[in-house]
Amino acid sequence: MPTIKVKDGTEIYYKDWGTGQPIVFHHGWPLSGDDWDTQMMFLLKQGYRVIAHDRRGHGRSSQSANGHNMDTYASDVAELVEALDLRDTIHIGHSTGGGEVIRYVAKYGKERVAKAVLISAVTPIMIQNENNPDGVPISVFDEIREGTGFHRSQYFWDFTTAFYGYNREGAKVDEGIKHNWWRQGMMGSVLAHYEGIKAFSETDLTTDLQSVNVPVLVLHGEDDQIVPFAQAPKATKLLKNGQLISYPGFPHGMPTTEAETINKDLLAFIKASS
Repeated sequence: MPTIKVKDGTEIYYKDWGTGQPIVFHHGWPLSGDDWDTQMMFLLKQGYRVIAHDRRGHGRSSQSANGHNMDTYASDVAELVEALDLRDTIHIGHSTGGGEVIRYVAKYGKERVAKAVLISAVTPIMIQNENNPDGVPISVFDEIREGTGFHRSQYFWDFTTAFYGYNREGAKVDEGIKHNWWRQGMMGSVLAHYEGIKAFSETDLTTDLQSVNVPVLVLHGEDDQIVPFAQAPKATKLLKNGQLISYPGFPHGMPTTEAETINKDLLAFIKASS
């Protein structure tokens, strides 16, 4: 399997297909690069080079004991981008991957990034605190920690229901999608998933958003039950060159359940002049 070894010895798995302008995909918690299959196939057929990695502790990457925080996630991406010598790159992140994208672009990507996309992203910060009074209470994340750390197999299976909006009246449940989500989650390290909850819920990405100059597209479903839609307008307002597209009724996992719509909007943004 293609991997790079980053500075602390962790091996990061990636897949790299095609030629042309590179597009790097950053997956959500607790998944892997496989969650981008539909987008990668679509954009590969459009003539782009598509790359997706498994975050440390996720998928096929090393189950490292350390580094399960947004700074290390971004550092790992920087090492991958440098190893592949990617330039004029578009970075697309879903959920936790959106936080990873904006931290990477802000800290490392100014010379190499053309555009970025944040889909159902955790930006600017999820947790409720003094500076974010309408955020999500820590009790919610404590419940996710308990389920992930000590009842992971059943908890992950149950988690797919809200993730894809399958608990909504009239929803057409795709059992294959649920199984694929569970498969990806169970491939990874329980420790990485447990510690990653703090990373995606408590990392404040306000300054990162404010510092990014490249065009950034923000996509968010208005019926997102995992990362509340209210995150999206906040993030967009902090960006210097941000654009928001919202989707009534779309769930958190909309890149999978609503791939036709999402792919069309991604391609339009990628092709648009800056």
